[in-house]
Amino acid sequence: MCRSARHRGKLRRLIGVSSEPGMPANSKTFSASSSRDAMRAACDIAGLPSGNADLMRLGENALFHLSEAGVVVRIARSMDYWDDAVKEVNVSQWLAHHSFPAAETFEISQPIEVSDHPVTFWKYLVGRPGDTRDIADLGTTLRALHGTPVPTDFKLPPKEVLGRVRPRIEKSPIPAADRKFLLNHVDELQSELPRLRYKMPQAPTHGDAHVKNLMIVDNNPVLIDFERFAWGQPEWDLAVTATEYRTAHWWTDEQYKRFVAAYGYDVTSWDGFDTLRAVNELTMTTWLMQNVGESSDIADEYQVRMRTLRGEQSPGWRAF
Repeated sequence: MCRSARHRGKLRRLIGVSSEPGMPANSKTFSASSSRDAMRAACDIAGLPSGNADLMRLGENALFHLSEAGVVVRIARSMDYWDDAVKEVNVSQWLAHHSFPAAETFEISQPIEVSDHPVTFWKYLVGRPGDTRDIADLGTTLRALHGTPVPTDFKLPPKEVLGRVRPRIEKSPIPAADRKFLLNHVDELQSELPRLRYKMPQAPTHGDAHVKNLMIVDNNPVLIDFERFAWGQPEWDLAVTATEYRTAHWWTDEQYKRFVAAYGYDVTSWDGFDTLRAVNELTMTTWLMQNVGESSDIADEYQVRMRTLRGEQSPGWRAF
């Protein structure tokens, strides 16, 4: 991996970047256009063809598929996330060592830095994204993950429950009243977290454990997206699907029962779940609001989620 100061300095000279890893992001908007520019520059460095790259997803990261090379290029929003990119590569190698079905890195020294963005390269998985058919597979995969031996050649960081939320709120193009409400909500939840008494032992956790972070390859689930991997409480992984069930209404009663049966524990039965649910509602809303300028659909959904956070009734959320 390109972690040495000497190598990073060489890359900066090649592409005209002056900031150090971990420095605050520049003022540029992270968009489909800006991330495509970064992708092209990264592919030039890696020697990969980028002419027919397709934008697969724009969220916390931008993901591009290089169909000619069979590679996915992952562009993070800013150098604030350099350590996460390093961790993703480490996690992939650790899971491969244990023969855990998970995404694999492309054979290149990485991550690299391009225009104040950490960039990683991944082998493209030929399959389909997880969906409602695969809810039991998610439960089984999480149960296996939480039982995987702890890595010995790198250290999983402790889970940061609200680590990214406040910067999102401060940087996103939202009304001042929303910003004030959300920051107060963060403070309220932050005060509740130390009072939680968990039931399960700590373990490796995924951190963003929804069904779309499975790829179904040859009818088998493969885990993807390692950015939020941490050492922490399994309850947080289980609460993602439980919040999708209780708040977003993305799962039927029968589907949620299948998830619980596959994992072997229902996190909604624990008296701390309401706090985890509130945190997940907040993180799901602030993740979406980063892109309110990208489309009217996203802007409308942001308003729906804000009404939920304010305690108003909602028929459910749309997935993005």
